[in-house]
Amino acid sequence: MDAILLQILNGLDKGSAYALIALGLTLIFGTLGVVNFAHGALFMIGAFCAVSLQKLLSLSFEQVDPTRKDFLGNPLKVEVPYVESWFGPELGAAIIDWSVPLSILLAIPVMIAIGFAMERGLIKHFYKRPHADQILVTFGLAIVLQEVVKYFFGANPIQTPAPGAFSGSFDFGAMLGFDPDVIIYPYWRLVYFLFAAVIIAAVFAFLQFTTFGMVVRAGMADRETVGLLGINIDRRFTIMFGLAAAVAGLAGVMYAPILSPNYHMGMDFLVLSFVVVVVGGMGSLPGAVLAGFVLGILQSFASMNEVKAIVPGIDQIIIYLIAIVILLTRPRGLMGRKGVMED
Repeated sequence: MDAILLQILNGLDKGSAYALIALGLTLIFGTLGVVNFAHGALFMIGAFCAVSLQKLLSLSFEQVDPTRKDFLGNPLKVEVPYVESWFGPELGAAIIDWSVPLSILLAIPVMIAIGFAMERGLIKHFYKRPHADQILVTFGLAIVLQEVVKYFFGANPIQTPAPGAFSGSFDFGAMLGFDPDVIIYPYWRLVYFLFAAVIIAAVFAFLQFTTFGMVVRAGMADRETVGLLGINIDRRFTIMFGLAAAVAGLAGVMYAPILSPNYHMGMDFLVLSFVVVVVGGMGSLPGAVLAGFVLGILQSFASMNEVKAIVPGIDQIIIYLIAIVILLTRPRGLMGRKGVMED
C-alpha cells in the first residue's frame, strides 16, 4: 500500500506539468484551431524567466568587510548582492531565496507579450492553412527559440533552487499511520501540485463564470455566429493565446527547481504533452487535464524497479502504449468531441 501511495505522489508533479502544458495547447487549438508545436518552448521560456530573475537578483559588487581578515590580517573583499545593500542583509537574502516564486511576477507579462507576438506576427497567417503547415512552422519556431536560449544561457542545465523553506520533505507515512520515512514527498513538489491545481481551477472558472469566458466558449463552438453578433472574436482569441502562453510559462517557472532548466526541456515535454492532448481528446479541456494526471501517474508506476525488471524500458514507452490502446478503442480520445480534426 505504501509503495502505491508513493508512486501516485511521484506522478503528481509530472502529471501537473503535463496537465498545464496540455491545457494551454488545448486552449489554443480549441479557440484558433492551430496545432501549436511551439508551446513546449513557452514552457522552457517560463523556466528561464526563473533563471534570469535569480541571476539578476544575485548581481553583486565587491565591498571591504572590516570584520573579516585574510591570513595577513588585511580586511577581506566580499561579494555583496545589490538587493542586500538596497533592502538590508535579511530582506535582501530573503528576496534572493524566494526568487523562483517572485519570477511569476516577471513571467506573466513576458509570456503574454510573447504569446501576442507569436499569434499576431506568425500564427494568424496560418489559420486557414492545413494542420501540417501549422505543425511545420510552429515546430521551426520552437527550434529557433530553443537555439536563442542556448546562445544566451548555454547548453548545460542551470540549477534553480526552491526557497529554503521548502527544501525538505513531508512525511506522508507518519501522517497516514505508516512507519516514518517510508512515504516522503519533497515540499516543493507538493507546492507545484497545489499551484497547478489553482491555475487549472482558475482557467476553468474564467471560462465558465466570466462574460469574456462565455463569449470565448461560444466562439469555440460557433465562431461565425458570434462574429455576426458584432463581437470581435478574433481579438478575444488573441487574448486567449496570450493567456495560454502565460499558463505554459507559469508551469515552467515553478518546475525549474524540480528539473534544472535547459534549452531542450521544452521539446522533451512537448511531445509527451501532445500525446496527452490526443489521449484526452482534441479540443477537450477536461480531457487534457484528466489525461495529464493519469499518464503522469502511470509513468511513475512504470518507473518502479520491479516493473522495469519485468519489462525493461517500459517507463520510456508506457505513455505511447496507453495512447495506442485508448485511440484504438476510443479514436476521439477520452473526452474528445465529434468532428474535431476528422475532416
